[in-house]
Amino acid sequence: MTLDSYLKKQTEKINRALEGCLPPARERPAKLHEAMREAVLSGGKRVRPILTLAACEAAGGKEEAALPAACAIELIHNYSLVHDDLPAMDDDDTRRGRAACHVKFGEETAILAGDALLTLAFNVLCRGDSSSRPNAGRILRTIHLISEAIGTRGMVGGQAVDLEFQKKEMDLPTAEYINTRKSGALIAVSARVGALVAGAAKKEEEALYRYGKFLGLLFQIVDDILDCQGYAKVIGVSESKKEALLLSQRAKKEIKIFGKKGTTLNQLADFVLNRKA
Repeated sequence: MTLDSYLKKQTEKINRALEGCLPPARERPAKLHEAMREAVLSGGKRVRPILTLAACEAAGGKEEAALPAACAIELIHNYSLVHDDLPAMDDDDTRRGRAACHVKFGEETAILAGDALLTLAFNVLCRGDSSSRPNAGRILRTIHLISEAIGTRGMVGGQAVDLEFQKKEMDLPTAEYINTRKSGALIAVSARVGALVAGAAKKEEEALYRYGKFLGLLFQIVDDILDCQGYAKVIGVSESKKEALLLSQRAKKEIKIFGKKGTTLNQLADFVLNRKA
């Protein structure tokens, strides 16, 4: 199977699962539910949940066991996008070629939609039938790892520092701080959770976590190159491209222990490195 076919298949699988997680649009409060569904189901590459499933598979686990965690991570990602677009944050009017949530539904509904998506994510983490659901210990550790990755030492902290430097010149340590947290932390934990759900050995889990950290930083540097912001603005596009290539190589090195089972993860590193949007 080609990577394009794999990504299409996994995206469709994740979209079906997300559809089942979200409350019906007509259920009261209908406007809030519609905003939540619009935020999640209006597109997106699904890189994070696909990474969770791929990591689980590489570690010898079953995709079904990782699907709730994959969906939870994507819900968290979309909550962050809804809040990032708000006038008080990045003040963006569009998202994925459509009106941003606060533009279409109003600021108050967008704030609540983000809150609700984050809350729903932790509910989804505890779902699954008894045959596929990870044991309680793994679920508890998954919740702990994800909550750390998205808190003040992770995604939210990265956004806070990013806001501090919107009107100030950014140096390289600050750009690295933001990139490893605002985007990188959730991507890193996406890979680690896949390993955890699969019941991977400590060595394998740590390798996938390091892979995810390199991939997360790579993802954000490519974003910076495409937008001429952050890293690219500090060290230049040419140097940023060199750093991106180095990170992709480091990511691939971490998953050599999986042999052929790591093929998809290798391809995902190339996909992130070479993406144009």
